[in-house]
Amino acid sequence: MDRVLVFGTSDGGSIPSRRTQMEKLHFNRLIRDKVFQKLIDKGLEFKVEKLSLEHFRSELLKKIPEEGEGLIAAKTREEFLSEFADIRFVLDEIQKNEGITDEELKKAQEINFRKKGGFTQKIFLHWTSNDGYETNEKINSQPKE
Repeated sequence: MDRVLVFGTSDGGSIPSRRTQMEKLHFNRLIRDKVFQKLIDKGLEFKVEKLSLEHFRSELLKKIPEEGEGLIAAKTREEFLSEFADIRFVLDEIQKNEGITDEELKKAQEINFRKKGGFTQKIFLHWTSNDGYETNEKINSQPKE
């Protein structure tokens, strides 16, 4: 699939031949469709790219920690709910993009629950001796006791 670059301008026309000095805010991340339209409506200059399916998948997965940081930073219940909704939306999009059915997801959740349990006991692990266990999750090696 060819990559399509779209350059927006403040006047809605073509890119000016004489570049004027402007402050650029770099985001380098996947945005939602209406955000793209808002950039156009505001008449901002911008650069966007239509992603291939493979690149879209990669960028969509990067949205999980991005939205998670928003959830952690939320100060009010309203902000928390909004960020939580964003995470669910991203997860739903990943599920759709990966072709995962609700039944497959429920079965995987049940397997993981039987294998690992839930969070009802609210146990926080500070450290453990090294028995060679390997995880695919990021381990924080900084002491916090």
